[in-house]
Amino acid sequence: MQIEILRTQRLILREIAADDAAFTLDLLNQPSFIKNIGDRGVRDLEQAVRFIEERFQKSYSDHGYGLYVVDLKAGVDGISHRTPIGICGFVRRAELPGPDIGFAFLPQYERKGYGFESAKAMMQYGRERFRFERVLAITSLDNDASGNLLLKLGFKFDGLTHSSSDEKLKLFYYTYA
Repeated sequence: MQIEILRTQRLILREIAADDAAFTLDLLNQPSFIKNIGDRGVRDLEQAVRFIEERFQKSYSDHGYGLYVVDLKAGVDGISHRTPIGICGFVRRAELPGPDIGFAFLPQYERKGYGFESAKAMMQYGRERFRFERVLAITSLDNDASGNLLLKLGFKFDGLTHSSSDEKLKLFYYTYA
């Protein structure tokens, strides 16, 4: 069963399920995902199902939120059926003092406004559903596209930080007014 979280004009955000394994495998192995987010070592459908269970679904149960599948609604962009195009949602990392927003899209759906549309809706959801007062975001040093999207959403650049694997990252924050 697909648990819908929210809808926008063109998108549906929903919890990820085991039957999203093929989509997850594809997304996690995109060169842009590996470069900007990291290699998750998921190489087949069985590993994708395990990743969904151990990472995405575990976050829902541990924190009440996580990363959600972004589906393009039927009839948008000339598609005839609902299609998963990316992920967007909140992550809770031990090395950060609060939730951070994350997003990733299949390359053919980038630069069409879906990242902004989903992230904007997710920020509103975070405020209304979880009463977040502040949300963080991290990007790799050279991921200008994500950094620009964060700035467009109203995030402010806060400086550099380090990941749990000691990689240097850009840190952004958003404080709700």
